[in-house]
Amino acid sequence: MSFVTRRKSMALAAPAEGGHHLKRTLSWYHLVALGVGAIIGTGIYTLTGVAAGLAGPAVILSFAVAGAVCACAALCYAEMASLSPQAGSAYAYSYMTLGELIAWVIGWSLILEYTLVCSAVSVGWAGYASGLIEQAHWGVPKALLGGPEAGGIVNLPATFIALVVTGMLLVGTRESATVNFILVIVKLVALAGFVAITLPAFDAAHFQPFSPFGFGAHEIDGKKYGVMGAAAIIFFAFYGFDAISTAAEEAKNPSRDLTIGIVGSMVLCTLIYMVVAACALGASPFEVFSKSPEPLAFVLRQLAHPTAAALIAGAAVVALPTVIMVFMFGQSRVFFAMARDGLLPRGLASVNRRGVPSAVTILTGLIAAVIAGVMPLSEIAALANAGTLAAFIATAMAVMVLRRRAPRLARPFATPLVWLIGPAAVLGCLYLFTSLSAKTIIFFFAWNAVGVVVYLLYGRTKSTLAAA
Repeated sequence: MSFVTRRKSMALAAPAEGGHHLKRTLSWYHLVALGVGAIIGTGIYTLTGVAAGLAGPAVILSFAVAGAVCACAALCYAEMASLSPQAGSAYAYSYMTLGELIAWVIGWSLILEYTLVCSAVSVGWAGYASGLIEQAHWGVPKALLGGPEAGGIVNLPATFIALVVTGMLLVGTRESATVNFILVIVKLVALAGFVAITLPAFDAAHFQPFSPFGFGAHEIDGKKYGVMGAAAIIFFAFYGFDAISTAAEEAKNPSRDLTIGIVGSMVLCTLIYMVVAACALGASPFEVFSKSPEPLAFVLRQLAHPTAAALIAGAAVVALPTVIMVFMFGQSRVFFAMARDGLLPRGLASVNRRGVPSAVTILTGLIAAVIAGVMPLSEIAALANAGTLAAFIATAMAVMVLRRRAPRLARPFATPLVWLIGPAAVLGCLYLFTSLSAKTIIFFFAWNAVGVVVYLLYGRTKSTLAAA
């Protein structure tokens, strides 16, 4: 069979290769918390301001568009994750349905996505941490509180938090998930407090004009403006449910727990995003708070609530690391799955005595820390989105291909209206992809061109299927 089309059978998809397997320690509430921990993060605490600067008050529509596309993709993920409970996410689904070469491209794209998400959230966390550091007058030089784009030398807080989370993940999966669960509660309480304080100051005049930059994406000075331009960036705020699917191999009851985790976290987080964004816009003109690296805390300071602003910033500092944790977790599991399949050196598939793939976790943390130290948030988020959109398209395609190839296959969860939801996910993701900046699209294809070369030189002959 050609290396382009060879694929895993459903039987081979079961993760039972000697010692290269992960422990089943997670219940459905752990998975919901993982999803909420990933989705409620930099998107709402930081990117709300970035996106508002691109779309104005119509950023609410940007949330709706991105959320609708992600909802379609989430339903496809739920079917594939419950059908194939193994590490690897979209990479594993592609390997079973679309062939090894496409699976490699998707896995390579996921490596880009998850690493950059960890970096982006580290930068978002650093925005709030730096605000608290300056408010406390600790005397840390500004050159160490921002990367070159912000006029500094290195974003030291961003580098620091990426390395701290790496250490937390090395402790163990269940322990990390428990910490995540607690910190998710902190985030939700903080956001509820933000809504309660800003609602009395709501001013409908801040929503006029509603869409100052129009609907379609158009580029100005390297940035895409308009509702769709903002949606292509705010899309970053919604994904996180795909990281749940990387934990499939560690779920106690995958067919039930994965469906609850993916769909439940997506619905809950969409509602939270819409409410918080509307309150921020109602309390402050978008032109003002969109310039702040800590927009929610900024809005509260504008309303003369410095203590509440400090508490929101503190909650972000305490809780945003949960997002880094979830995506670093996902990245290490994709690395692990590709190494177990022989597409990357098999030594990367080794796990420590706590069942954690330590080598790839450390590697991911180091790379994320370096990127977070020198790159700005908006560019990191856009690049991460490109990789995610590719993975979402592949998962939707995998669902439709498998429906044709194996229509009678027992599916613990079946995507409803699959011939409507599947194409909607593909077309929606393609539209969002074209709404990204030209520089982002070029970098994405360059990254995958390098990936194909790596595959041809190593993975093509070293993969498990090649040796079979």
